[in-house]
Amino acid sequence: MSAVYDCSKRESRADGLAAAASAVRSSRLVVLPTDTVYGIGADAFDGGAVQSLLRAKNRGPDMPVGVLVGSWSTVDGLVLGTPPQARALIEAFWPGDLSIVLPHAPSLQWDLGQSRGTVMLRMPLHPVALELLRDVGPMAVSSANVSGQPPASTAQEAVDQLGDSVAVYLDGGSTGEAVPSSMVDLTGDDPVVLREGAVSRAAIAEVLGVPAESLA
Repeated sequence: MSAVYDCSKRESRADGLAAAASAVRSSRLVVLPTDTVYGIGADAFDGGAVQSLLRAKNRGPDMPVGVLVGSWSTVDGLVLGTPPQARALIEAFWPGDLSIVLPHAPSLQWDLGQSRGTVMLRMPLHPVALELLRDVGPMAVSSANVSGQPPASTAQEAVDQLGDSVAVYLDGGSTGEAVPSSMVDLTGDDPVVLREGAVSRAAIAEVLGVPAESLA
């Protein structure tokens, strides 16, 4: 049976965050608000929980799950190296609406899907998400919807789609218009914008000091 916690109230927010942390540590799924859309999340290092996440979304491993972090410093333990371009983007846009793809550290024992040695990282600008992430550590998070359906911008929309496959729903109110994060791939010789979302290509290009058209 799922539990929904109203995070607009201090007491229920504290109870909800405690319940969500317990669920994550017990290999169960949680739904949390972010600054883009609601996300469905699990312990990033728990392969069984990540598989449960993919099943809940009716999604295959060919679409790997990204990872949310609660601080800049967490990144250094997850990737093979943090190049100057990644540092610049992190300083400019984190916490915020930019996801960065980097080679992950080969020593990490995780299974996020067919990621081909890479990981997509983001630090969200939402107090509820950040508090949970700082408690439990990196989480594998995808949009809180069944594949092919619209992403959830409210907790109720997530409940309607995901139901009892999720143990805890953290209701942080409406996220507003469902605009996804932008995605930048830094695994090759040159940066590539994989998806232009909340952060414009021009803004990314300005930080990197390159022409916007070179990011295509």
